[in-house]
Amino acid sequence: MTKTFASTGDLGEKTVTFAKLGEGAYAYTAEGDPNTGVIIGDDGVMVIDTQATPYMAQKVLDKIREVTDKPIKYILLSHYHAVRVLGAAAYEAENIIASRLTYELIEERGQFDYDSELGRFPRLFEGADSIPGLTWPSIVFDGKITIDLGNCPVEIWSPGKGHTQGDTIAWLPDQKILYAGDLVEYGATPYTGDAHLTDWPATLDALRALNPEKLVPGRGDALMNAQQCEEAMSSTQAFLTDLFETAKKSRESGKSLNETFDAVKAVMDPKFGDWVIYEHCMPFDVARAYDEAGGMVRPQIWTAERDQDMWSSLNTAKS
Repeated sequence: MTKTFASTGDLGEKTVTFAKLGEGAYAYTAEGDPNTGVIIGDDGVMVIDTQATPYMAQKVLDKIREVTDKPIKYILLSHYHAVRVLGAAAYEAENIIASRLTYELIEERGQFDYDSELGRFPRLFEGADSIPGLTWPSIVFDGKITIDLGNCPVEIWSPGKGHTQGDTIAWLPDQKILYAGDLVEYGATPYTGDAHLTDWPATLDALRALNPEKLVPGRGDALMNAQQCEEAMSSTQAFLTDLFETAKKSRESGKSLNETFDAVKAVMDPKFGDWVIYEHCMPFDVARAYDEAGGMVRPQIWTAERDQDMWSSLNTAKS
């Protein structure tokens, strides 16, 4: 007997919150579903991560239109995952921004990821027939750039590898508000299937150095003070450390992937088992940790077929 695959059993509606963090700074959250950031300047709007389909993105756009009628000038892709980027068409933005390393991933594995995540998250892909295709950036950058929305400078930065090789954050320096993407989660399980686990803790330290006072994580509630920000970064880092160190020790002792999965779950279930999408993420997380512990620096590409094979292998009850 196997568990319900990924999030195919998660079909209940979530309560949406459109939280104001500061002047022109908002977060669209929904009980652990993927978050979307919104920044409004005098001249226009930036949307950070778009939701999975134009149909789902329209729900974000409706919230934006409750507070401004200014044009959507920019979409920022915090990384390439389909559940984050394929709703872009709904906003009719003038430009779509991504790091060069994110662009590389879209080229290499964007369609594979589309097919994979569509199978994992049926509720989040409501209205999938409204997706016109892959989302391609029109502005590709290395390092850091600043976008001025009109008396609102937004610093855009790739602080290092972590959740993917191309993770990108948005930072409002005047208000110390950080839009962290999936580099930081809050009460939600980090997905590490495409991660660089050795690098991720140092990337979190780079975010800590900003001393954010408010933070929008990839999943979870918007964080409204410095203590919550540190709690989110610390708990994300604790999860990553337990995952990788346990997987590494298990692999070095000669254990198989299946044995390593059991060993990691034994350590992590009591600490993190109640986090959002925990059971969904853990097979993918352990598979990647096992690979990286064995020296595979670049993550394998997840396909819909690989998803199912791995899930079935790791989650089949042992007789």
